[in-house]
Amino acid sequence: MRLRLCTWNVNSVRLRAEQVARFVDEQAPDVLCLQEIKCQEGEFPRQAFIDMGLPHIKIAGQKGWHGVAIASRLPFEEVAPLDVCREGHARCVSAKVAGVEIQNFYIPAGGDIPDRTINTKFDHKLDFYEKLTAEMGRRDPKAPLAIVGDLNVAPGEFDVWSHKQMSRIVSHTPVELEAFAKLMAAGQFTDLVREAIPDPQKLFSWWSYRAADFRASNRGLRLDHVLISPGLREAAFRPGAAAARVHDDVREWERPSDHAPVSADFGL
Repeated sequence: MRLRLCTWNVNSVRLRAEQVARFVDEQAPDVLCLQEIKCQEGEFPRQAFIDMGLPHIKIAGQKGWHGVAIASRLPFEEVAPLDVCREGHARCVSAKVAGVEIQNFYIPAGGDIPDRTINTKFDHKLDFYEKLTAEMGRRDPKAPLAIVGDLNVAPGEFDVWSHKQMSRIVSHTPVELEAFAKLMAAGQFTDLVREAIPDPQKLFSWWSYRAADFRASNRGLRLDHVLISPGLREAAFRPGAAAARVHDDVREWERPSDHAPVSADFGL
């Protein structure tokens, strides 16, 4: 069977339920992982997702901020969420679908100053990465696992509009790139989107609202990821090559999120 896994920082699920429905209709994800749902569990538009054909839903919500959810065509098996957020925010939700463990994250953005000694938000971001990296180092790499979501790091030179300028800006600073690299090494992860669309092609999943025409300025960042364990590589490459992409056309829709969805297909 084909399993299509999508991740999208939707920037308020209640505001963008219609856009989500359109995306689901056009792309037919089997599993949709959302970040920044910005609602509590009881406020989530559950019926809208049932109507989309995604009746199996797990939500980690909180009032007004953050929040993550997984909606699926297929039933879930329970998986314990990872306790890696020291602030207790709703930033992780977990499930197993068709034998694949999915950990959906909204990692802290980190504020404006890339110095953990004076910026508690940046320290929180690095602490989150450190705890997650330690957890991945204890995992069996042969187990099928996908780490997805808005990980708030653009890890490569071609994942930012200007490597030189962005190296001083939170999301692409050397300490963040090191944290991301350590996570990748701990889990022996494959960056599936970059396997499908290799460097040196520029590739972004986020564009600021401040640009009147995001296509014209194209000052984007690739912050949204699908990372897979060695145990999932065979399924990811079963069609012969990685099938993953950024749906940047969604960023052109009316009242869009500032993030575009990312999808990956697996042959299970």
